[in-house]
Amino acid sequence: MEVWMRPACLALGYLIGSFLTAEPVSRLLSGKSPKEYGSHNPGMTNVMLHLGKRAGFLVLAGDVLKTLLALFLCTALAREAIGTTAAILWGGMGTVLGHNFSFLAYFHGGKGVAVTCAWLMVLMPLWGTLSCVAGGIFCLATGYLPPGAVLIPVLAILPGFFTKGTEAGIFMLLASVMMFLRHHRGLKRVLRGGEHRFFRGKPRE
Repeated sequence: MEVWMRPACLALGYLIGSFLTAEPVSRLLSGKSPKEYGSHNPGMTNVMLHLGKRAGFLVLAGDVLKTLLALFLCTALAREAIGTTAAILWGGMGTVLGHNFSFLAYFHGGKGVAVTCAWLMVLMPLWGTLSCVAGGIFCLATGYLPPGAVLIPVLAILPGFFTKGTEAGIFMLLASVMMFLRHHRGLKRVLRGGEHRFFRGKPRE
């Protein structure tokens, strides 16, 4: 039974994570899919930049809630077999994978910042929160989202190893690699000076 609990949590997280909150919010408020405007990314940032803060916060709330739902269900299902930490690790990774590569959107999705933050804050309330705050401060100070987003899981690597064990540290490394891959184009634009600066002017069409 224990052997199957980790992949079961991963699969459950993936199924829940594949629900992209940005899609129903955008269609409800604008009649359009988020893939039809801006960066074409079905995530909070694109929706907020083009439909306003209320829409962005609705997407944020939905992404956080689906992550919490996945972690709650995985913990309830698997904590007796594999422990709470492992249930949160595997369920959270599944949710991030589902959000980034949703089967409902032909394996396209958002970039996973809000989902990753919610996961880290449940896994490591202190260090996860500090990592997210540090990434947010970097974003606000520079106006650039990609490097701030990548910074969040990177800062969680060492706390993961030292407070939750080797498995957690490895998962934080994997989350960092995934965040980098999802933002590498934005990072290149930052280096070229072509990336949109958040809260600084209107987004490009």
